[in-house]
Amino acid sequence: MLAVGLLPLVFLFGSCMGSEQQGQSIPVIGFVDAFEDETIAQAHQGFVDALAENGYSEEEHTLKIIYKNAQGSIPTLTQIVHYFIQQKVSLMASCPTLATITALQNTKDIPVFMMVSPTPELMKMNDASGNAPNNLFGVADNLDYIDTSFRLIPKLMVPKGDRLRVGMIYNQSEPQSVDALNRIKALAQSLSVELVALPVNNSSESQMVTQSLLSKQIDAFFANPDNTVFASFETILKSCNDAHVPIFTSEAGLVARGAVAAFGADIYQWGHQAGVQAAHYLKNQSTKGLAWEMVQLRNKVYNATVAQQFGLSIPEGFVPIK
Repeated sequence: MLAVGLLPLVFLFGSCMGSEQQGQSIPVIGFVDAFEDETIAQAHQGFVDALAENGYSEEEHTLKIIYKNAQGSIPTLTQIVHYFIQQKVSLMASCPTLATITALQNTKDIPVFMMVSPTPELMKMNDASGNAPNNLFGVADNLDYIDTSFRLIPKLMVPKGDRLRVGMIYNQSEPQSVDALNRIKALAQSLSVELVALPVNNSSESQMVTQSLLSKQIDAFFANPDNTVFASFETILKSCNDAHVPIFTSEAGLVARGAVAAFGADIYQWGHQAGVQAAHYLKNQSTKGLAWEMVQLRNKVYNATVAQQFGLSIPEGFVPIK
């Protein structure tokens, strides 16, 4: 994640006393985002919209949402979760992976509704018997969709040399990023694609590492499901565009930001699906019958402007991103 210094405690507590105190008759949700990102933010909007559609909104005074963003600081992320616990929120909403992991590490009692997060197995949150935490709900995804996204590269790209070379960066501290790397390595080998992968520790390193990849004469860049990639995508995009190297991805939101194409979850709908489940919990005041779910909606999308820029003809079945 981003190497951001510890934010002042006043960020958490200074403006919250009073309107966010317990004792209200309406349910209170603690929503925690791990970092600022325009793609990830769509999940928050989808979650809020789903609640409103089911009768829970701040405008109608039927719900209170305490929204906090850790701005990439892991210590602040932990403080936010502790604050929600202190406030005895009705439930926590977590986005993306590190926020979900932090919430689960700090509470076993408050229901956690995740979004933009991998399965509990991929997060290494299952117990020795393979069971997910009892308080984990919301919506997750596995890595199956990555295959479709990565396979698109050799279909569209002509290698500069004898073999197609695809570059990617990954954060060694993110379990889903490492798992994605291992999956892509095996897939690249089966497709006779040379994968050049370099690690990053935080988004401040992204430009340097991307430039290093580009110096290795890669034909394309693959933006894998990694929080560091999300947070530094514009930096990666500029470097790749300057070198005339197209970016492919498994994340539909990154296509709108300049990648060529993707087969991946609609981030807004991911949050919406989690919000529908959270509304069900609020209505019934019980987790009976609830369990975490797999994301339901994936889209094949492409950026028409970027495809034209690189002279790429997108296969049938892909739709232009709005």
